[in-house]
Amino acid sequence: MCDSGSGEEEASMDCAASTVDSLISLPFATIDIEDAYGVTDGPQINSKRSKEKETVKSKQIKKRKKKRKDYQPNYFLSIPITNKKITGGIKTLQSTIIEQDQRLAKAMVGDGSFHVTLLVMQLLNADEVNIGVDALLQLKPSVEDVLQGRQLTLPFQGTDTFGNQVGFVKLADGDHIPPLLEIAEIAKRTFQEKGVLAGESRSFKPHLTFMKLSKAPWLWKHGVKKIDPKWYEKFINHRFGEETLYRIDLCSMEKKKQSNGYYHCESSIVVGKKPIGTQDLINEVLEQERMGLKSKVKQIKELLLMPETQAKIRRELFEGRLINDSNPANGVDFSATLT
Repeated sequence: MCDSGSGEEEASMDCAASTVDSLISLPFATIDIEDAYGVTDGPQINSKRSKEKETVKSKQIKKRKKKRKDYQPNYFLSIPITNKKITGGIKTLQSTIIEQDQRLAKAMVGDGSFHVTLLVMQLLNADEVNIGVDALLQLKPSVEDVLQGRQLTLPFQGTDTFGNQVGFVKLADGDHIPPLLEIAEIAKRTFQEKGVLAGESRSFKPHLTFMKLSKAPWLWKHGVKKIDPKWYEKFINHRFGEETLYRIDLCSMEKKKQSNGYYHCESSIVVGKKPIGTQDLINEVLEQERMGLKSKVKQIKELLLMPETQAKIRRELFEGRLINDSNPANGVDFSATLT
């Protein structure tokens, strides 16, 4: 999820690569440094080797330039935000901003999509997605080694922006930062070793995005060119809550989102124990009761659809009607025959 300045970074990289190409095309680009300083030992051999080295180097630079230019992340590793205190606080923040300008509703990150991006990558086809899934599964024991059985709690407090274009909730400072950065670095290395084009040139800065002006580019034409700090000034030091790292998902930026608003997920790993509160226990009990009733209803439905059951019902109903018709004054209760 290239939340901030990704276009500028790519343009900068392309410019740098273009400058290198321009230098290589100049006459002095292939001159061997030893020849330039008058070293004459084997000049023809050295010159030839130098030219070959420079040719290979030139091709490698052009190849890296093309690869980086074509690099457009379309998948990412996500730490989903599920704490309702955090999501509720963000929705209150969003509502506060929208009240000041209704048009900004289109720039808000949708409910259910809140997450922290751990790593971005490019997976162009099904085979590469499978490689990404394998890398994610391989990542699990490494993350657990970092955690060493402990829960990694991520506290979110305050708000800020990237270049006044992306609004985000900040991850507070603390002892949780080093292990999270280590996990991000291990993830990057794991995917790159699998041949996946992953990571960004900028340093990893964990954050929780709540709005992006790029989601509504037409706002620019209507004079909304940056996020005004006054919109969120009441939340600059607001404590949103804590999220425990429990799951890491491999998600698509482009595929259709799930019904709950969360991204399409190719695979997940569980890397910790999910904290269980009173409401979680109540929900679990209710879910078990619901599943039990659903199972019983299914069994009854299957029983009623059986041919022999339907035949028995028709027979008993028909026989009961005949008896009632032939003995209209009979006060005997034949309902027992239907059980």
